[in-house]
Amino acid sequence: MTQEVGQRMLMAGNNAIARGAYEAGVYFASGYPGTPSTEILEVLSQHREIKAQWSANEKVAFDEAMGVAMSGKRALCSMKYVGLNVAADSFMVFPFAGTIGGFVVISADDPGMYSSQNEQDNRYFARLAEIPMIEPSDPQEAKDYLKLAYEISEKFSTPVLFRTSMRVSHSKGMVTLGERVKVGDSTSFVKDVPNWVVPIFAKSLKAKLDAKFAAITDYVETYEYNRIEKGTGKIGVITSGASYTYTKEILPEASVLKLAITYPLPKQMIIDFCAQYDKVYIIEELDSFIEDQIRVWGVTNLSGKDIFPRTGEFSPDILAKCLFNEQPMQDFSNEFNIISRPPQLCPGCPHRGAYLALKKSGALVTGDIGCYTLGSLPPLGAMHTSFAMGTSIGNAFGFELGGISKVAAVIGDATFIHGGIPSLIDIVYNGGNTTVVILDNSTTGMTGHQEHPATGQTLQGKEVPKLDLVNLVKALGVKHVQVADPFDQKAMYQAIKDALEHEGPSVVITNRPCIFARGEKQRPKTPYVIDIDKCTQCGACQRIGCPGVLPGEQAAIDDVSCTGCSLCAQACKFDAINLKGE
Repeated sequence: MTQEVGQRMLMAGNNAIARGAYEAGVYFASGYPGTPSTEILEVLSQHREIKAQWSANEKVAFDEAMGVAMSGKRALCSMKYVGLNVAADSFMVFPFAGTIGGFVVISADDPGMYSSQNEQDNRYFARLAEIPMIEPSDPQEAKDYLKLAYEISEKFSTPVLFRTSMRVSHSKGMVTLGERVKVGDSTSFVKDVPNWVVPIFAKSLKAKLDAKFAAITDYVETYEYNRIEKGTGKIGVITSGASYTYTKEILPEASVLKLAITYPLPKQMIIDFCAQYDKVYIIEELDSFIEDQIRVWGVTNLSGKDIFPRTGEFSPDILAKCLFNEQPMQDFSNEFNIISRPPQLCPGCPHRGAYLALKKSGALVTGDIGCYTLGSLPPLGAMHTSFAMGTSIGNAFGFELGGISKVAAVIGDATFIHGGIPSLIDIVYNGGNTTVVILDNSTTGMTGHQEHPATGQTLQGKEVPKLDLVNLVKALGVKHVQVADPFDQKAMYQAIKDALEHEGPSVVITNRPCIFARGEKQRPKTPYVIDIDKCTQCGACQRIGCPGVLPGEQAAIDDVSCTGCSLCAQACKFDAINLKGE
């Protein structure tokens, strides 16, 4: 990006974070795609001054960025909040040693679970690891606070947790651009075993960490970006992040203590603030993280989770209802009577063919995280469990161990690389009989078609050696490996059937790219049409769950959305569906 310094631009929060990293002189950035954090790395990859890359998973991304920071250069690691669970092993230990170059870890939380499987509050990670945490409220703060995070990181030789939320990451606001600071790019790592070999010296390093965190706590007491906005009346509010913007809209005259650093909290500043008011509202999304700490200090004039919800994303309407019992303003969208459409696999999605074969097989199907999770919904209903990245394979083996036969695990290519490989190794090692279906659509689909090691391309589009999933699976010790075309239903079902009947571990890999993958969208496609003279209205074509097959008494195919995958034609027993023009 070549925008001018001082220029004001409309930016989404994630773009502003990326700009902040650029201005902070970040040298390296790593991460794994996941809403609502994905765009940060994608934007950073446009800067030639920054080495930005997707990693195999969040743990790998963290370890790589950690190494860069230990070398003395500024590093950033970005992920959605559940990704921090994956990186937690390293995340919890690195603070013992501390960093040399600035190191910021971005955790993008998702209150309301717009695109996530749980609603955990990642603020607790800062408390567990004894590191400072910063939360911006809007795009301008997202840019500015990220630069401040590097100053704190290097001042105290500590990683900093930079916590955003879906609303901060994806909302837009005006941002004033600054210049990129020049920081040292030379290597400054010193071989110091008592500091860097943590397991042996953990006891002494824990004492150092505690002392360091005490110094950070003192520093926060007078941190200028924790600010009080004086209002009128006897009501005070303590808030942070996106909740601050809602507070200012609903309580414009209240006095507000706006926290930039939300861990550790400025204890004396908060106690003094609360003493000035009859009532102090703690407005924070999700858990009572801030409120609980303040109550421990003996402050009693608080109101927080006794009136505000612990789940879901806040909004001005929600705050108004909690504070004043006001009904939400009229939702004008209801006047348009828009028909809701449940999520479903896209027209031409290769996963549909795999699920049709799995459903026909009658197997119990354990699922994973990705577009293919939608295979659990009607009319397919062909996936029966889904929890977290990589769980499908271990769950399937567990069902087998629990006495259930005919179990298949379904996992995407990116997710298999992320967290599925160890479980497949375990099945081979422990003599399992489980079938694994790897849905290779040549992309990380759900998060917006990001690259991964099996695509043969990097974040910048550079051609690199392509990870061969077939040879990888064979190298793990799986003897029965088949590649099948999910658009060929006869072959796909036979591959599933053979795998389920095989004695020992078995793997089926589908080999059709996502319909929106690079090159696929531009490929000419001839749609299918229904011959109404032959159609018996049996509904078989509609039961494949393709949005291109239109509902109604008389089945029809939308020739705009039809991609010519032929699954509907294969489902028809009466030869009533054929390519247009034939």
